[in-house]
Amino acid sequence: MARRIGDGRVLAIDRSAKAIQQATKASLNEIEEGRLTFRQSAIEQFELENGEQLYDLAFAVRVGALDGRHPELEQQALRQIAKALKPGAKLFIDGGNPLTEISLKEFR
Repeated sequence: MARRIGDGRVLAIDRSAKAIQQATKASLNEIEEGRLTFRQSAIEQFELENGEQLYDLAFAVRVGALDGRHPELEQQALRQIAKALKPGAKLFIDGGNPLTEISLKEFR
């Protein structure tokens, strides 16, 4: 995704330090070019850093908090995602082909 974003930037988050380490190692060029950043965080606890701009789009890939098994955790995660996105920005979840769009209207 970071290779296709053009002048944009991608922030990838994961709760696993090991996953972040592996992804960082595999993405050194994109990181060096300033197109990709990784941050360790559970999605339900994610917050933008001071001065960090809102994002245009979010993709959730294999995010346990959004798989429907834990409704309270899912609500927390959706609130945090909505806070990190610009008004009108969209969230897509890997639910097959095509991706599933999740409405954030009630969390804004």
